[in-house]
Amino acid sequence: MHAWPLPFWIAHRGAGKLAPENTLAAFRVGAAHGYRAFECDVKLSSDGRPFLLHDDKLNRTSSGRGPAGAMSWHELSRLDAGGWHSRAFAGEPIASLEAVAAFCRRNGHGLNLELKPNPGQEAETGRVVAMAVRQLWAGDARPPLLSSFKPAAVAAAQAAAPELPRGLLLDTLRASWADEAQALQCSAVITNYALMDRAMVEAIHRLGMKALVYTVNDESVAQWLVANGLDGIITDRVDLFSPV
Repeated sequence: MHAWPLPFWIAHRGAGKLAPENTLAAFRVGAAHGYRAFECDVKLSSDGRPFLLHDDKLNRTSSGRGPAGAMSWHELSRLDAGGWHSRAFAGEPIASLEAVAAFCRRNGHGLNLELKPNPGQEAETGRVVAMAVRQLWAGDARPPLLSSFKPAAVAAAQAAAPELPRGLLLDTLRASWADEAQALQCSAVITNYALMDRAMVEAIHRLGMKALVYTVNDESVAQWLVANGLDGIITDRVDLFSPV
């Protein structure tokens, strides 16, 4: 297994809301604010290429329309993924996983890749992304953490590249979470910050895993979580929280 790949502060979708999410422009803005680790969402094009996008549809964050998984990478690569945010980012392309890997490895940045499957593609997404990460980060002591709300996607990543670190994402605290995290041999459990307290942190630590939360944008909440032994915070507010 690889070493834990992430520092405490992680920039959400690149740079939160200061730049168009899940683009290299957002990564650059986050890096300009001192961040050295990023969270982003990855899914597959119709021809199986991993690329960054949060939603199932293209409408909200690009010039495209309709299901993202229905387009080939050639079609996706020609869309504008920045103009929706502001004129300053007009023409920013959708980011491929290859481009993100090159940026992160060149600059020594950590990455939390959230597996965000198109509907019905949980296993395929986990498998393809894990195999791509194995190749793109070959020889790197700190490859990305592969995480998902979909246990089936994490399980497929585990089967395809068991040496890569994995994380289970939780937006509700279901009774089976600990068993799932253990079965998936996770390195981390990442929850909505409202689910995390000292008891939860301690329960995760007893499993030998890191305890992380998303998406903390309030200073008092961050201070409380830090005081309760948290291992990492994902935030939009790269302009508020210093990662040093």
